[in-house]
Amino acid sequence: MATLDGTKNNSSNKAVEPGMRRKQASVLISSTFAFTICFAVWMMFAVLGIPIKTSLGLTETQFGLLAAMPVLTGSLVRVPLGIWTDKYGGRRVFFLLMLASVVPIYLISYATAYWHFLVLGMFVGLAGGSFSVGTPYVARWYEKERRGLAMGIFGAGNSGSALTKFVAPGIVAAFGWQMLPKVYAVAMLATAIIFWLFSYTDKSHLAPSGESFSAQMKVLKDPRVWRYCQYYSVVFGGYVALALWMTKYYVAEYGFDLKHAALLAACFSLPGGVLRAFGGWISDKYGAAKVTWAVMWVCWVCFFLLSYPQTQMVIETVTGPLAIHIGLSPLWFTALLFIVGIAMAVGKASVFKFIGDDFSDNIGAVSGVVGLAGGLGGFILPVMFGALVDFTGVRSSAFMLLYGTVCVSLVWMYFSFKPLRAAPTTQPAGASGKTRASPRPRAICGSRFPRCCWRSPCGWCGAWWWSTCPTSVSPTVTTSCSG
Repeated sequence: MATLDGTKNNSSNKAVEPGMRRKQASVLISSTFAFTICFAVWMMFAVLGIPIKTSLGLTETQFGLLAAMPVLTGSLVRVPLGIWTDKYGGRRVFFLLMLASVVPIYLISYATAYWHFLVLGMFVGLAGGSFSVGTPYVARWYEKERRGLAMGIFGAGNSGSALTKFVAPGIVAAFGWQMLPKVYAVAMLATAIIFWLFSYTDKSHLAPSGESFSAQMKVLKDPRVWRYCQYYSVVFGGYVALALWMTKYYVAEYGFDLKHAALLAACFSLPGGVLRAFGGWISDKYGAAKVTWAVMWVCWVCFFLLSYPQTQMVIETVTGPLAIHIGLSPLWFTALLFIVGIAMAVGKASVFKFIGDDFSDNIGAVSGVVGLAGGLGGFILPVMFGALVDFTGVRSSAFMLLYGTVCVSLVWMYFSFKPLRAAPTTQPAGASGKTRASPRPRAICGSRFPRCCWRSPCGWCGAWWWSTCPTSVSPTVTTSCSG
């Protein structure tokens, strides 16, 4: 099976020819541009949905479902798209995917009923599946030590969410909401053509034609995949949900108009997209586990502060009633969102650094599964945001929900990595009768060991089995673990 490098495993140690460098750069730039436009289209209901909500008189839950409908389809198609990318090549699949979404985008201009928008939104959601196509397509063009940065740069296409917030309000204000889908349809068609002209195909990057769907889906038996799904549902699913929800939140909570609300919401969306490249670099440098752990803690603190609702209290003092207001001003609210956006950008890259290192021979299928989990999080969360607001009447309940999801991630990470922290750090005496320190594994099992050798689940990969390790990590385990 082809590796991510498209060559043998030792190819990353060789110098890359100038011609290959040019192709790498062209593939990366064209793919990132295409993904940015796809993501902008995928997120257009974050702005487009607000005038539609007013026109149709939708509830908060109905608005959440409308905004999230493209996310549902974009999530469900990620697994087959990832597999087709392995089989047919990312260039071909990416191009056809963009062409398939042009007509549904255009038809939104003529929708008049709520169900029209829901159905067309499902087809528009195809654009969101581009991530599981572009990730393996770009990654296979790069050697392992540069792969994290390359995937991070491609993932910066998430900034398409901010692009929508910059562009869409002006179009809606000047020409009406019906013009926005028409503009986006033309932009998608032009992007597909540009991508095809500046991208390349390498047949050595294809998976063997005999690789069946069931064979590639065997990765679901690996506990690491499920753990990465949960992490990604927080950092990516939470990012998508907030990108869809924040424009309306600013309008309803602080009374901003659509233009200013979208601009402030972009303070979250923009760093959450463009800084993903920085996340790829820092994950290459410090390891995915340490970076992801830090990201979850930052999100946990910020969501705790964002969860507190606007509160009015009256305290009876000796001099009479004392009115107190507790709540975040728009400035502090935006500052905390900005920090969350940075953290999620880094976290999205660190999770895929896990995948790139641990599943280099099947990244298409694994990235599709993990992307599916993240996308489903991005679909479910906005609907739950709306339901919570309708039920409690508290808008900040959205952040209370996100706070709970981050708590789950932190607890899961702690117990997953606990066996590693408890592992002895000395090796058994050798022929000389001396012991020597044994370095602990790096943040990612795959970055140093092909498997891990504990009798309990590995803290980095969750594996229960024994296999060969280049270094002894336990007094009961030799360099050739036989079980």
